[in-house]
Amino acid sequence: MTEAHVTGVRMVAIPVADQDRAIEFYSVALGLTKSADRVIEEIGSRWVQMSAPGIEIALLTEYPGFSAGRDTGVRLVTADARALHAHLVGHGAKVNELLLWEGLPPMFEFDDIDGNTLYAVQ
Repeated sequence: MTEAHVTGVRMVAIPVADQDRAIEFYSVALGLTKSADRVIEEIGSRWVQMSAPGIEIALLTEYPGFSAGRDTGVRLVTADARALHAHLVGHGAKVNELLLWEGLPPMFEFDDIDGNTLYAVQ
């Protein structure tokens, strides 16, 4: 008998205004690769999926109740928070200060091109 409990997170969905611009940002600024891009007739919308090992993000067009410009709560892991922070600044992303708090890993928050807040943690 299968137990009814959660065993992981398959993917997160992020609302975007322009999927092509979002694909560019998530690939160039974050190093993700487009792993799916197709129209789903049943919902009349394009499904775009960006991936890296252990990460699946769906970049979906906005709809009522799911609009861009929100705090996603998504924490992305990086091997080097300082380097990613500098990289994002160099790509024009809105990036807050790098937090170097004792006893915690380096981290910062940033906005994607649609104003969605994400977080990076080393």
